[in-house]
Amino acid sequence: MIVFIDLFIPSSFLNVGAPMIQPLKRIRSIDDLKLVAAHCEHVLTLFSGGLDSTYALKCLVDSGCRVTALTVDLGEGINAADLQQITAHFGAELLVIDGQQAFAEDAVLPAIRANARYMGIYPISSSLSRPIIARFAVETALRLGCNAIVHTANQSQNTLRRLNGAIAQLGYAGYYGTPYEYTAISREEKIEALRAAGLPHFQARGISGDANLWCREFESGSLDNPESFWVPESLFDWTAAVDPAPVSSELSIRFDGGRPVAIDGEVLPLVELIAHLNRRVGAFGIGRYCGLEHLEQGEKVLEVREAPAAMVLLEAYRHLETAVLDAELLREKLHMEQLWVREAIEGRWFTPLRAATDRFIQETVQYVSGTVNYRLRAGAADVCAIRADAPLYLTDRDSWEKDIAAQRSSRQLSLPTNSVLDASKLLAEEN
Repeated sequence: MIVFIDLFIPSSFLNVGAPMIQPLKRIRSIDDLKLVAAHCEHVLTLFSGGLDSTYALKCLVDSGCRVTALTVDLGEGINAADLQQITAHFGAELLVIDGQQAFAEDAVLPAIRANARYMGIYPISSSLSRPIIARFAVETALRLGCNAIVHTANQSQNTLRRLNGAIAQLGYAGYYGTPYEYTAISREEKIEALRAAGLPHFQARGISGDANLWCREFESGSLDNPESFWVPESLFDWTAAVDPAPVSSELSIRFDGGRPVAIDGEVLPLVELIAHLNRRVGAFGIGRYCGLEHLEQGEKVLEVREAPAAMVLLEAYRHLETAVLDAELLREKLHMEQLWVREAIEGRWFTPLRAATDRFIQETVQYVSGTVNYRLRAGAADVCAIRADAPLYLTDRDSWEKDIAAQRSSRQLSLPTNSVLDASKLLAEEN
């Protein structure tokens, strides 16, 4: 059975800022998973339909507990039929939640305002999606009475601390974690186990991917070694070459109160606006990124991503806020942005520090209204106009120079009479 749910859950619904759960509640190995499953009536497992989540689903079902597989759609275009086929094979219930609106409003919009780039290089993505997924998971587990929440991140994935951190910060009192933190099972072993269970379609290891409406990112496989890697062109979707190639065109993006609201004068909901820009800007091959990201203990892994909408929205927002905010406020905001990004990437989304940083940034958004125009061409988006509603910039320097000179020169340089007499007397006495 497959159940589709369209939910929008405000963060106030959950116990954000609650004390962290004790480590003894953490699932960290396959043995932990089997032990918890054997003593829990109902387990919620995050399910993508990939090898890791399918193998974990098999382990849970084999332990005899009731299992609900949760898929949160953040705009990556899930194949519900494939997911249903796998969960039905194991007799588990599949629950699909449309989380696109929540992701756009509660994660992407704040990220635009925080100009959220990792080390200033590329737009962050999974740091934004994991807290939203965790929030849906906790809310669903509470609603269904689940005793545990299982995910399938491993030690080479930053998703591990981001999901664990968010679930704990939301105050979930059950067991939670991943069986792959302390148990390393080869891909071949998982494939063979699933083949023996009647699912023969999983393949040998390749490039891993993660996608949502904001970004498509890739790692592992041919991307493992930063010193020598190659990126198959087939990975790309939004920025894939099209035939015939588009000719240059004009693009305008309108912001009201720090929120992108319209493309070329057409007002669009945020989710649709982002999707439109991914297609429109990506068609010119704009928005590809490559960079290293650190793991929890400091090791670095290479990631490649495409994010055309993020590229133009982050840049356009920066141009507009530079046009309307005082220079000192902008300098302090730069510090706050990096603090905001740090808390997000370290898995501390639902903490007072990130919330406080977000409030600082939120204070600045009321002034950010206007339009930024681009000229799109192959491989580049050139800014051709910045029009703020309440600008601090000059539009006619020559006229301004004349006006300001006239204002500042309209004064008389003189001393009061008494001061002049006193000065004359002083000079006479000195002589």
